Amino acid sequence: MSFFLSKAVWVLLAPGNLLLAVLTLGVVLLILGRRRAGMVFTGAATLGFLAIAVLPVSYWLMRPLEARFPPQAELPAHVDGIIVLGGAVVPERMADWGQPSLNDSAERMTAMVELARRFPEARLVFTGGSGSVQTQELKEAPVARELWSRMGLDTDRIIFEDQSRNTWENALLTREIVKPAPDEVWLLVTSASHMPRSMGVFRQAGWDPVPYPVAFKTAYPYDLRLDFELTMGLYLSSLAVREWIGLVSYYAMGRTDVLFPAPGTEEKLLPAGP
Repeated sequence: MSFFLSKAVWVLLAPGNLLLAVLTLGVVLLILGRRRAGMVFTGAATLGFLAIAVLPVSYWLMRPLEARFPPQAELPAHVDGIIVLGGAVVPERMADWGQPSLNDSAERMTAMVELARRFPEARLVFTGGSGSVQTQELKEAPVARELWSRMGLDTDRIIFEDQSRNTWENALLTREIVKPAPDEVWLLVTSASHMPRSMGVFRQAGWDPVPYPVAFKTAYPYDLRLDFELTMGLYLSSLAVREWIGLVSYYAMGRTDVLFPAPGTEEKLLPAGP
């Protein structure tokens, strides 16, 4: 039930959808003769769109997420396993065009190739079913298998988990499959903005992997310049807001034990900048 509820709530709270709803309400009020109320709502929506287009709103929202688990200054000398979370491939396009298709989290997939070669003895896991309500039959795992096969990676080395629908299920189902020993070292590969929630979930599931964040979306100080880019601003703001909502909701549901997970004291991290 929580899976479907989260999808419905997100439709309402996505920044673009929310601002459009406020604007529509304002227009309706104006048509109905409620001039003052209509102007308030249309003005608020307009200011919201302008702020996202001109100001570095997406940077302010995204940067704390990406900076929470910056890249490791050095990786462990020995790695027992590597986990790549789904979310970087588009099964619907694969079904339509017959080619593996990547989104802007593609670094999750390329990182696996690099790390698999760097740690040839490590166990490899891809965890990703379908996060879509409407196309549950189209899974990410077969797309990942096809992509890595075309890239020359031995997919017989990789365990493909294809039933998970969200990060919580990624952690539970993957742990159930690989049954990691307490002293094993595992790398967790996912987008930098998604890493705080992912680490919180895996820790709550009784697992404490080494974070390997990729697919960074911010660039200091360049993203702090004034610009006029509504499309990208809305997109990045939506990604960030989704993660913040995910952190709060997962904490409320007991899927993480802290609201904003942080690195352990033993981790050596590269500086993330402001």
